[in-house]
Amino acid sequence: MRTSDAPFLADWFAISLRWLSLLGLTLSLSLAGQFTLETGCVLLISTIWNVFVSILAILNKRLPAHRAINVSIDLAVAAGIFWFGGGLRGPVAWSGLFVLLPAGIYYELKGCLVVAFLLSGIQIAMMPWASPLNGSYLPFLWTFGFNLAAGVIIGLLSRELIRRLRSRRNNLILQRQEGERISQKMERERQRAIYELTATLSATLNYQVVLDSALDLSVKALNDQSNCADKMISAVLLFNGDFLEIGSSRRLTPADQRVRLPGIAGVTAQALQSGSPVQIASPAEDSELCRLIALRACQSALALPLRSGINAYGLLVFAHPDPDYFIPPRCEVLEMISHQAVVAIKNARLYQDLEQEKKRIVEAQEEASKKLARDLHDGPTQSVSSLAMRASYARKMLDRDPRVTADELFRMEELARRTTQEIRHMLFTLRPLVLESEGLLAGLNAIAEKMKETYDQNVVIDADPKLISELEINKQTVIFYLVEEAVTNARKHARASRIGVYLKNLPQEEGIALLEIQDDGVGFDIAAVNGSYEHRGSLGMVNLRERTELVNGLLNIKSAPGKGTRVQVYIPLTGQAADRLHHGH
Repeated sequence: MRTSDAPFLADWFAISLRWLSLLGLTLSLSLAGQFTLETGCVLLISTIWNVFVSILAILNKRLPAHRAINVSIDLAVAAGIFWFGGGLRGPVAWSGLFVLLPAGIYYELKGCLVVAFLLSGIQIAMMPWASPLNGSYLPFLWTFGFNLAAGVIIGLLSRELIRRLRSRRNNLILQRQEGERISQKMERERQRAIYELTATLSATLNYQVVLDSALDLSVKALNDQSNCADKMISAVLLFNGDFLEIGSSRRLTPADQRVRLPGIAGVTAQALQSGSPVQIASPAEDSELCRLIALRACQSALALPLRSGINAYGLLVFAHPDPDYFIPPRCEVLEMISHQAVVAIKNARLYQDLEQEKKRIVEAQEEASKKLARDLHDGPTQSVSSLAMRASYARKMLDRDPRVTADELFRMEELARRTTQEIRHMLFTLRPLVLESEGLLAGLNAIAEKMKETYDQNVVIDADPKLISELEINKQTVIFYLVEEAVTNARKHARASRIGVYLKNLPQEEGIALLEIQDDGVGFDIAAVNGSYEHRGSLGMVNLRERTELVNGLLNIKSAPGKGTRVQVYIPLTGQAADRLHHGH
């Protein structure tokens, strides 16, 4: 038994003709009053067989030699009906059509003529017993002529019918093949567009090129013969602070380019919160998208979130005048493009961050060089110049007043000792070996000792050793320089008698440490200093902010004139703590 991928049309025609013939034979015998047990059995056998081949047709299967078996059984049924139905004198003398019709369907003209000859021979052989001839040969001729004529007519009609059916079937196959070819071509174009998108987005780190390419290739990937994608409106909405702004768009009006959406309601909020594509029927009725004039003529819209982990960059928004445009295959293509765009946007932002970090490192190095130059100029350079002047003075006074010379040499010795301490303090700041060898607590204590020895500045260190042991070595280094920067600022500007440095865990916030540098100096107006900071020569507060960012922390400075200054740095110890610290939960 074999199975076909397409239905056997000839079998269905033969089955249908067989049912019609059985109905006609049954009616003819019943109306003539000759429906006997014998004819009923023959018709029942044919009915059972036709049910069996109908089931095979439904299952789209065939027996070996399927056509020959069907014609043979139909020939036997026709002979039985002719025999038991009274032969030529009975009401079913036309029973030969029962086999000629399926034979014509299966074998067309040639096969139908062969079956007509066989049927004529069988019926002629049955005539002496089925219906007495009374010595006449006319029934033989009539039977042979009828079967032959019926075979020719049925064969010709069947050949034309099969020719048309084959032609129609071939046309359907060609149409299906053409449709498959077009679908394959469209799929190849989509795949090529996706490949071009991936290649383009992977080859560029330019933010704007990434956004433009995502929109252009979206249209290209969706284009088909109808060119419906050319009517699609698209836009990339990116977060700038707390608002979504148009990063790139296609077919938006100039006024739409300036629209800022809060992203807290409607389809934008749904897509951002769920992290999945959201489709709506009427973008003009959406609480936020309604502000885009170009979308008011559209009947459907699709919002795809640009999200990587917990980072939400924005949305891809597509809209179309056709209410049924965003069918699942198109949505899948656009979702695939959005995933590629997220990766490219993430890479572009990382590249921008690296560029900014590189620029910041260069600026920090330049500032460190300038700071070292200022410190050398204000400290050791001035001291060395003073030493030179005092040495010259002592040389001149050597012969005139030895006692004055001795006092001057003593002062020169003190100045030289203090200058040496300042230089050692600068070297300690540039390369704190104690931090590398003994850790953060020893480094902080060294800062306090150097401040006392060099500048007679009281610095008190209160740090939790257990907390320090939990800190990564990189964070310990950054904290050291944060303390050094804050203490130096307090020494230079606060005129404080005491500076306290405290490092401890926050009891109410698990996984967050607090670094606090507090002095009892003159304080300052924070708003006034921030307002004029770009005109100042010092970068102390900038250095504090940048170093706080290196530990993913938060900086808080509290000060007022005459009330001292408190610098607070909140330092997360885990990734979860960083999320709570920066997102407020």
